[in-house]
Amino acid sequence: MALCSAFMIAAAITISRASGKDMGFTALIGVVLPLAVAALMVSKVGFHVNAPWWIVFNGAVIMPISFFCLANGPKYISGPEVAMFYLLETVLAPVWVWMIFAEAPSRNSLIGGAILIMTLIGHSLWQLHEGRKRRATFAVSHPA
Repeated sequence: MALCSAFMIAAAITISRASGKDMGFTALIGVVLPLAVAALMVSKVGFHVNAPWWIVFNGAVIMPISFFCLANGPKYISGPEVAMFYLLETVLAPVWVWMIFAEAPSRNSLIGGAILIMTLIGHSLWQLHEGRKRRATFAVSHPA
């Protein structure tokens, strides 16, 4: 399942980048099926959740916004860069749980998250610097 999931996400990013079309709302449609399954499970089985509003907030606000942004990402940046942002969910999930439910993440989770966030920041700053350098090279200079 993990290999299939990774392949499908890579294929979606590649196809989205190659087509150049707006795919943001396509990802929002993907939220409908999990919502329907969750609603069915809660109504039929009657799961009890201690903090239901946080779950609703995550499913109704955070997930659709993040899916929309990740689906629109390939229009503006390369596929591998978009894929790096998918990893932010892995980092931010323990932080959300820590902030909301007071369940402290392990030391290794914090170290791994810090590495990923520093990599994303470093890569973004490098790309910004390269873009400015490229624009400066193509700028028309006037003779003095």
